[in-house]
Amino acid sequence: MQHQEFFFEHKKQQLFGQYWVPNDCKAMVLLVHGMGEHSSRYADYVIPELLAKHIGVITYDNFGHGKSTGKRGHCPNYDALMEVMNGMFSKTKDLAKDFPVFLYGHSMGGNLVINYVLRNKPVIAGSILTSPFLRLAFQPPVWKMTLGKLMQKIAPSVTLSSGLNVNTISRIPEEVEKYQNDPLVHDKVSPNFSFPIIEAGEWAIENASTLETPVLLLHGTDDQIIDYKGSQEFSEKTNQAELVLINGGYHELHKDLEKDKVLKIITKWMQNKL
Repeated sequence: MQHQEFFFEHKKQQLFGQYWVPNDCKAMVLLVHGMGEHSSRYADYVIPELLAKHIGVITYDNFGHGKSTGKRGHCPNYDALMEVMNGMFSKTKDLAKDFPVFLYGHSMGGNLVINYVLRNKPVIAGSILTSPFLRLAFQPPVWKMTLGKLMQKIAPSVTLSSGLNVNTISRIPEEVEKYQNDPLVHDKVSPNFSFPIIEAGEWAIENASTLETPVLLLHGTDDQIIDYKGSQEFSEKTNQAELVLINGGYHELHKDLEKDKVLKIITKWMQNKL
């Protein structure tokens, strides 16, 4: 197996990326992480599970996340997020050669993946979305929304706490503790990151009927961060989507009590597409 770390530049920022290619590679996955976390959090379980099925993985840390440069929790704009995805998709295709390519996004990453698919129509075997950020499961305080929209106009790079309750990411206390103690995890978010993501989530739901490639959505019914009903609404508007609800599941399904079941569903779905 080959593992390679690399950096690439976009909008004057150095973004960190890495990939794993197994010896008997049958497909490649471009994996996109969620808000406040980073790509290496998938290296302890998700990525090994994919590699065991001869599926290679390429991933990266977005603007202001992980080992990438930039103010924590801030990005230039939504177009820049799509541009980075497009560049990473090209690199994924180069690594895949003639093998099929999948996109895989968690939470904010799910928002980016499905918007990229709907807007750019890439030639892929399918997409996997876990707890995709299509709609928040809670209504932020009015004062924070009002202040945020004002700051987006006059100081779009100012960051506030996301207000994330870390105990809602997983029902496994050890996973919550690891999240809390990870020096690369943060809870900062700027208006330029949060509001475009929220708007793009609603746009994706409204335009789900234009989807042309298969999508697997997995969402926990006890996700207190992202509303699973947003995933339901998306899947009801297209015949390309397969929705799997995990009863009682929290936000990070790949680090929750039924993570083995979740990864088995994902890998089986991918193998069927091959």
